[in-house]
Amino acid sequence: MKVPQMITAELRRLTSTRMSVIALIALLAVPILYGGLYLWANQDPYGNLSNVPVALVVDDTGADVNGQQRNLGDEAAEQLLDSDTFEWHRVSSDAADAGLERGDFDFIVTLPADFTESVASLSSSFPRQADIELRTNDANNYLASTIGTQAVARIQASVAKKVVDEAGLSLLDALHTIRVSLVDATNGATQLVDGLDTAKNGSSQLATGSATLADGSSQLADGTALLSSGANQLRDGTAQLRDGSAQVADGARQVAGGVDRIDDAARQVGTIAQEAAARLPEARTDIAKALADAGLSQAKIDEILSRLDPVGERLSAANAKVQSTVDQINQLDDGANQVADGSASLATGAASAADGASTLADGAGTAASGAAQLRDGAAQLRDGASQLDSGIGQLSTGATQLRDGLASGVQQIPDSDDATRKAQAQAISDPVSVGTSAVTKAQNYGAGLAPFFAALAGWIGIYALFLIVKPVSKRAITALRSPVRVTLAGWLTPAGLGALQMVGLFTVLAIALQFSFANPWAALGILLFASATYAAIVLALNVWLGSVGQFLGLVLMVLQLVTAGGTFPWQTLPAPLAALHHVLPMGYVVDAMRQVMYGGDVSRVGPDLLVLGAWMLGGVALAALGVTRMTHHRTLRDLQPSLIG
Repeated sequence: MKVPQMITAELRRLTSTRMSVIALIALLAVPILYGGLYLWANQDPYGNLSNVPVALVVDDTGADVNGQQRNLGDEAAEQLLDSDTFEWHRVSSDAADAGLERGDFDFIVTLPADFTESVASLSSSFPRQADIELRTNDANNYLASTIGTQAVARIQASVAKKVVDEAGLSLLDALHTIRVSLVDATNGATQLVDGLDTAKNGSSQLATGSATLADGSSQLADGTALLSSGANQLRDGTAQLRDGSAQVADGARQVAGGVDRIDDAARQVGTIAQEAAARLPEARTDIAKALADAGLSQAKIDEILSRLDPVGERLSAANAKVQSTVDQINQLDDGANQVADGSASLATGAASAADGASTLADGAGTAASGAAQLRDGAAQLRDGASQLDSGIGQLSTGATQLRDGLASGVQQIPDSDDATRKAQAQAISDPVSVGTSAVTKAQNYGAGLAPFFAALAGWIGIYALFLIVKPVSKRAITALRSPVRVTLAGWLTPAGLGALQMVGLFTVLAIALQFSFANPWAALGILLFASATYAAIVLALNVWLGSVGQFLGLVLMVLQLVTAGGTFPWQTLPAPLAALHHVLPMGYVVDAMRQVMYGGDVSRVGPDLLVLGAWMLGGVALAALGVTRMTHHRTLRDLQPSLIG
């Protein structure tokens, strides 16, 4: 009997009765029902989250936010109710708790009473975080906790973006206002610098004029001192003249000579007094001009000059007296020649001269005292004007630094319009944009699970077939004694039926569920190759261990269920299970299917198929060894009925 005949004989046995046909069809449909129904149910769960009932409780009482009474809880609730993220129900706290207990809601999101107040505190001296409360009930659905956490994170991000957006806009508006104020301050500082430059020029002129005034007043003081000294001498001389008038007759000629000398001295004194009196108006004009250039008011100037006027009046009076005395001395000189003729007149004139000289001495002393005061005042004015000039210079330097600093500050603050500031505030509130790209991408959640569940369905299908398919024909073993042909027939029968299962499963995935395949024929080929590999492995287990091997096939399926890396990355597995991932075949089926389904790296498919081929050849070879053992050695265990049936 040849291999095709043995396969045909097994198929006839499987279809010998109506119930056998029904059983065969049911087992052929197992992977289709398992993989198709599961992937159909999980085709796009995230796209249907809008049907998940969620309770929204808003206890927020509102607060003042940036000078405006607001309720951020109500604002967030309106956005959530208008969105289609979940089936939101705004209810009271008691109704939400009752609904969560009954299973009417999967989870509860609560915005507490101080929600807005906490958000507003971010700009205060005591900032605190705003709380969003999440309540779940794993008795309703465990994944609701994970989904609820993601929902709260989105609400948190949305509220944070809104708050930061508004706060950023307020900050930028404040910076713009500060910039406008700095521009005004810069303009004012520029005007101050210009005014101080003008004041500096005036103070320099005042310092120069006051120095000139000090020098002139010093010269005036020296001259009046000489005048006072000469007047004192004149007073003493005239006193002697008066006392010696009685001796005039005896020394008339000597008196005439002395009078000549007195006349010369009187002329010098008269000249000095005249010059002092003549320079007084010019000095008064210079002082008034210097004070006016220094920025003093006319009233202040008049006040200062009024203190100098008595000195001038006294000096003028003294000059008049000096000139009068000089004239008298001139007359004395003229009359000296007539002394001899009028000694009585000489005595009278000498007395008058003594009185005039005394008066001249007093006036000259007063003039000297006033000139000394003028000298001291002018020196103080000179020193003050110098200090004023230096102080204005320092003030001008400081004002220039202030102007330059303000101008630099203005340049550092951008001059933006309302639209730009709004755009900047939005960028501040959401500064990072996450750009995603994928080398390959699954169509949806169901397509992401399809490689794993297709691989698992293939194993389940083969495992189910071996419930009715005989691993090897005992009759053929007894009659043929050809282990290889018996093994091939025992492997090709379930492999062929498994191929029908994979074709049906692929049809459901591609047509019914409309999953897209980058390489559809390659995907179908991998499923067929995987099913044949599974058939070889389960065949070897059954040949060597019988019903125990059938059970180990179930155990092996469970191991591959957790080590294939179909859901979570295999790197998250415990170390022993992660090691099995690199050994067991189902993980390689999943990897190969992902590459051809999503359009990944096709070069990875080759090594995956080599591993599957090794398992396939190993399984067939091991089964052939078991069949060989059967042809040579029959044991009582071979005659015992199967534990499974």
